[in-house]
Amino acid sequence: MNLIPKQENAVYYLKDSETKELIYGGAAGGGKSALGVLWIIEQCQSLPGTRWLIGRSKLKALKETTLNTFFELTTKLNISSQFNYNAQSGIIYWNNGSEILLKDLYAYPSDPNFDSLGSLEITGAFIDECNQITYKAWQIVKSRIRYKIKEFNLSPKLLGTCNPSKNWVYSQFYLKDKNGTIDNDKQFIQALPKDNPHLPKSYLESLLSLDENSKQRLYYGNWEYDNDPAKLIDYEKIQNIFTNEFVPSGEAFISADIARFGSDKMVINVWKGFRVVEIFTLAKSSITETAQAIKDLALKHSVPLNNIIADEDGVGGGVVDILRCKGFVNNSKAMLVENQVVQYQNLKTQCYFKLAEMIQNGEIYVDCKDGNVIDELSKELEQVKRDKIDSDGKLRILPKEKVKELIGRSPDYSDALMMRMYFCFKQDFFFF
Repeated sequence: MNLIPKQENAVYYLKDSETKELIYGGAAGGGKSALGVLWIIEQCQSLPGTRWLIGRSKLKALKETTLNTFFELTTKLNISSQFNYNAQSGIIYWNNGSEILLKDLYAYPSDPNFDSLGSLEITGAFIDECNQITYKAWQIVKSRIRYKIKEFNLSPKLLGTCNPSKNWVYSQFYLKDKNGTIDNDKQFIQALPKDNPHLPKSYLESLLSLDENSKQRLYYGNWEYDNDPAKLIDYEKIQNIFTNEFVPSGEAFISADIARFGSDKMVINVWKGFRVVEIFTLAKSSITETAQAIKDLALKHSVPLNNIIADEDGVGGGVVDILRCKGFVNNSKAMLVENQVVQYQNLKTQCYFKLAEMIQNGEIYVDCKDGNVIDELSKELEQVKRDKIDSDGKLRILPKEKVKELIGRSPDYSDALMMRMYFCFKQDFFFF
């Protein structure tokens, strides 16, 4: 079976001794599923007695899509007699002793640590539409690749295919490849519809007729577009915060996201009105060091104590005690607005909705020239999304733990921005 050039490029990395993780795709019609299935088939045939995994976020979707691709290709290759598929166990048994396990990799609340995969040992894995699983699921599968690796002198291989998505695939693979900072044992290959000469013209025309967001993602492979209807801030509006120099200066404030037990970074924002004039970060700092850093910035920028707010959850409470500044409790009740109770899950949700509104309206300016900070803050703000969007209950945003799974770290920069919004509501709050 003839491969397109991008698929051949991927095969090179799937056979070398250095690459351990490969992401292939980044648009529709690039032969993503076919590549993964063909690679697994070849491995099963050439390495008797080995065990491979084909996974997807939901097993039902895997059986309706990826598994059908498997059957189509094995029929074309005339090798259907070489294996048997047990639908009940979800295992494809090859005549030479090799196996393919079909796995559901969704992050179920009942199994957040994927303990169901705890005793699994595999030789390699292909995860289709890997953008739909969490980074933890990806890492867990990677950690299980050890079966008969030494016996066949293999390099562990984990292949993922996907369309553009603003989550861990974007930050860990696409962006690092774009910036030339991707790890030596990781590779990213973008395949576009125009790279596949086997696609009918009608398919390409159907992609071009999609809405602008979908067209940018699925035809042009533009990773900067997000088609999630739950998002609160458009990508272009996020980029504007770094160029909105027209935002007027004003009263000085400080908002600080405190590193929790040394696991995250501390971020301090100094504001003049709604202009961020300085961003100060500190990693794994003590409570006293953090408090002193805030004091120094307050003195430097003439920020009064009652205009300083810091995250009071966890170790942040110690900083608030030392400074005697305002403490931000994420899960506290939302504040009143014009004497009315607002339907937000908590204070953090209320402030993030306000931040999103102001960014959408071009009312925030962040004076920052550090490319790494700009990239990290942009990725965090893109994850400011409604949670349980179909629910009729109180407004919610994606919880912090979910955001961590999506981007691979804590959203410290955006949390520090969000806390500044507290002062937009404080007068209504103190009236009562």
